[in-house]
Amino acid sequence: MNKLLPLPAAFLAFLSLGCALAPALAQKTPIQITADLSDAPRKLYHADIDLPVAAGPLNLTTPQWIPGHHRPIGPVDEITGVVFTANGQTIPWRRDDVDLYQFHLVVPHGVTTIHAHLDCIVTARVSQKLAVLEWEKLLLYPANTPVRDIAIQPSLIVPAGWGIGTALTPIGSGAYPVPAAGATTHYAATNVEQLQDSPVITGQYFHEFPLAPEIAPKHFIDVVSDYPEDSNLRPAVLAALNNLVREADALYGSHHYNVYHFLLTLSDVAGGEGLEHGQSSDNGVREKGYADDAHQLFEAELMPHEFSHSWNGKYRRPAGLYQPDFATAQQGALLWVYEGMTEYLGDVLAARSGLETQAQYRDLLAISAADLDYRPGRDWRSTSDTAVAASILRDGSPAWSNRKRGQDYYQEGELLWLDADTLIRKLTQNKKSLDDFQKIFLGKGGNTGPLIVPYNFDELVQDLNAVVPYDWATFLHERVDKINPRADLAGIEQGGYKLVFKDKPNASERTIAAASGMGGPRGRGLDCWFSIGLRIGADGSIADVRWNGPADKARLAPGERIIALNGQIFSSDALRSAIRSAKGNTEPIHLIVQADSFVSTVELDYHDGERYPALERVDATPAYLDDITKPLTVLEKPPAEPKKDDE
Repeated sequence: MNKLLPLPAAFLAFLSLGCALAPALAQKTPIQITADLSDAPRKLYHADIDLPVAAGPLNLTTPQWIPGHHRPIGPVDEITGVVFTANGQTIPWRRDDVDLYQFHLVVPHGVTTIHAHLDCIVTARVSQKLAVLEWEKLLLYPANTPVRDIAIQPSLIVPAGWGIGTALTPIGSGAYPVPAAGATTHYAATNVEQLQDSPVITGQYFHEFPLAPEIAPKHFIDVVSDYPEDSNLRPAVLAALNNLVREADALYGSHHYNVYHFLLTLSDVAGGEGLEHGQSSDNGVREKGYADDAHQLFEAELMPHEFSHSWNGKYRRPAGLYQPDFATAQQGALLWVYEGMTEYLGDVLAARSGLETQAQYRDLLAISAADLDYRPGRDWRSTSDTAVAASILRDGSPAWSNRKRGQDYYQEGELLWLDADTLIRKLTQNKKSLDDFQKIFLGKGGNTGPLIVPYNFDELVQDLNAVVPYDWATFLHERVDKINPRADLAGIEQGGYKLVFKDKPNASERTIAAASGMGGPRGRGLDCWFSIGLRIGADGSIADVRWNGPADKARLAPGERIIALNGQIFSSDALRSAIRSAKGNTEPIHLIVQADSFVSTVELDYHDGERYPALERVDATPAYLDDITKPLTVLEKPPAEPKKDDE
């Protein structure tokens, strides 16, 4: 059992306001919801819901603002077949004219329970062999009521032989996590807020692995895949995940969950995902995402990021992003903390746990930092505005996205918190670090069950000053709220390195490109961003053009397609060769470009050769960056894998 640490008086006063701890449920009788996923291979989910009611008008709703998505993404348009009944009679309903998520009906006299049936047309995260249930797809509950006050008890039906992974607590008899054919798995009552935060994965090829058994509370990774060999994770992956649990325990020093489940889907069909939850995380990668070290590098930072969100984003959450229901708009001003600091912590934990090496961490950091430094939109849009505007910047077109900017608060936040970490180390002769801040800021209250404690900017500054006195308010305002034409590279430089450009991709970029079958970092396709200023597909289609870069000055545009260059049909190799050949001379690169149904010639005047980002050690400065990525615990080494017959 975890020992509860004494709470500071100010913190107790905050909790007494009712903003953090879930109060006793106002609604005593829980809603009963049974989610039926037996039709998952047909892209259909079903739900039967029994709601306690009183006679008179009743307003019910489905979720709109889903935590973690930072925009109104509720699946109301996928919900169909909604029918209400009571005592065998159908009850008419009408959708609200303004809030399209609400259903209005009148409960007849003498009725204390109504039954709702609904179906959901599932458009993602499902295949013939696995499915992911996000409960918002099936939830229906009283409107205009805090979701933490609404009691609900879930049950689940899955296809015969499919295993189940979830942080929900099963109750009653029956095999778990693989129920008997046709059986219904029942779970302990919770509230709507926590049920939405407790997704389920299920699949025919299911494995559950315990992690770091000496750490309390318990941790597991649940894996489903489209093919049987993929869900049986390699020993090296399991060793790194054991290390991740131990490293997070050492970093944060507390836990705010009763159990934690990494939920991992391996599928080329079901789609990718990375979504945080308090007691679990939803991690969806390609079928071979962890099949070998090369594919693992592409995904190395996913699970550490989502795991870190259990502390930063779930337990501690910006006040504007925590609303009493799923109908009130979330405010993203502090996403550079919620996401940006988690980006930093997750990437550091990936290196500390062995999911990637320290050298690979630096390689990927170089790519991210260079991307931000070559983001022309930063000369008009602040990092703060990318956070405030998060709900309109997600899933935007890549065309001219560098001028528009996107969800830059992730990578901008990573550089900012690296800057803060190295500054703390510099000010204290490496005796303190951002790790000390995490134990204060994310560890308030010690070990608890699922809990949401909002924070604001002033608390952030106060807790930084508790680590080392400094003008942290100005430090943060200058980097977040002001227009900064260049990226914050101070953390890299204080960490003992500098960003440079070389004529070949760094080792990690080459590994990822080979594993993904594409030519750019993190599988983006052919990337000539830091040279001619193009991101381009293997067929010559231009995805984006760097504002004021050489390709922009040559009047190239996103959506066009290069069909030939220097007298040759376009290929990735031909373009790279042309860039190399143009170095040091005055002859432009000659392009033939298709735009819509028209063809034209373009002269691309560029002569500096290929340029790829890397970090280079500066010997005269302390290597804080290496200190940051060193493990805090003794890492578990995986058993040696048997050699293949042809080795």
